[in-house]
Amino acid sequence: MSGTGEPSVDSSSVESSSAAPATTVTPILKVTGLRAGYGPIEVLHGLDFTVGTGEIVVILGANGAGKTTTMRCVSGLIERHGSIMFEGREIVGARPDAVLRSGISQVPQGRGTFTDLTVHDNMLAGAYTVKGSRDADLGYWYETFPRLAERKDQKAGSLSGGEQQMLAIARAMMNQPKLLLCDEPSLGLAPIITQELFRILGRLRNELGMSLLIVEQNAGLSLALADRAYVLETGTIVATGTGAELLGDDTIKEAYLGVVS
Repeated sequence: MSGTGEPSVDSSSVESSSAAPATTVTPILKVTGLRAGYGPIEVLHGLDFTVGTGEIVVILGANGAGKTTTMRCVSGLIERHGSIMFEGREIVGARPDAVLRSGISQVPQGRGTFTDLTVHDNMLAGAYTVKGSRDADLGYWYETFPRLAERKDQKAGSLSGGEQQMLAIARAMMNQPKLLLCDEPSLGLAPIITQELFRILGRLRNELGMSLLIVEQNAGLSLALADRAYVLETGTIVATGTGAELLGDDTIKEAYLGVVS
């Protein structure tokens, strides 16, 4: 069920965004002047972006643009400078566990499942910060991803690439987050599986009111889903607009997204 390279998918099959325009939503995440890097090398050069409550925001860019570094900054995995406001509170100096407890979960690039644990134990690990019964959440995500229910006693490492990505999303959602970060959800997956995953991401917002920040290389599919999008090039935001605006801008697609009309 897994594939190689960037999937070529029909973006018309993805449920279009239906949230209110960005000007009418309250930011759940506001990033200002974000700088970060590794050792002496600065990767991000003062990023400014927002995610509205109940909004799907996509950051696009080629390999090496700084997309994953941006996600690591928000989740607290690397040192960063500037301001990251989540629900009106500054988290730029917060540790990863504090960021998680504040209501931000991340689906990392490469899925990051615990391969030697069963599917069920992976799900429970995602809910370790949640107090009380987890049964309702387990039931909801097993219903959302029936293949996980069928394989709940299997080790995660025995799942296909698409099934592991489903598990990574469900595990992150077991924390009951308010903001979900998804790092390259389509990476290495076959087109039909990618389409299914993006439909699920759309449902998270439409059914649960979830806010999502997604970084991707698959421009067509992600822009069809996005309320708004930012284009990142070598650590700098070079373009922004609604998903529809960027999807229809041939200059942007050819110059920054590697898409030729």
